[in-house]
Amino acid sequence: MTERALLQKVIRGDRTAQRELYGRFSGCAASVAMRYVADTEAMKDVLQESFLKTFSSIGRFEYRGEGSLKAWVMRIVVNESLNFLKQKSRYVDTDVIPDEADDGEEPPVNDVPPDRLMQMIAELPQGYRTVLNLFVFEQKTHKEIASMLGIKENSSASQYLRAKKLLADKIKTYLHQHEERDF
Repeated sequence: MTERALLQKVIRGDRTAQRELYGRFSGCAASVAMRYVADTEAMKDVLQESFLKTFSSIGRFEYRGEGSLKAWVMRIVVNESLNFLKQKSRYVDTDVIPDEADDGEEPPVNDVPPDRLMQMIAELPQGYRTVLNLFVFEQKTHKEIASMLGIKENSSASQYLRAKKLLADKIKTYLHQHEERDF
């Protein structure tokens, strides 16, 4: 069934179509939520809130072609994840630039299995992880991130650089350990 046909049935209140929409998008939605909310139980709460919001506001969704419904649902998941983080904790707002300047060299992320890379991202401190996800995956600017999180633009940039450095260190450690095993 196409997204458009599914959308029309969901708007009409078809419970089977609602279950199908959930089944179609819940796996991807869970992955997106886990990028922000590392605790599995909390992620499930975010996922539930996201789909409740999806179903309650689906009548206002404007279909723009195949893939637009999925993109809209994922945007709701990101927003609900950020709302959860804002309610449950505080961001460290800092204007301090990391001690070590970014050397400009990108870590070899393609050499790390995707599931292990996501685990490394999940291990980052919450503020760093959130900014990294918004900057890299959601392609938000530091100005947009600062506005979304209620922090300064410099803080967003600083947290991104720190996240990138920590992630690069984790990748280097991972690759070094796997090189040793190969010998």
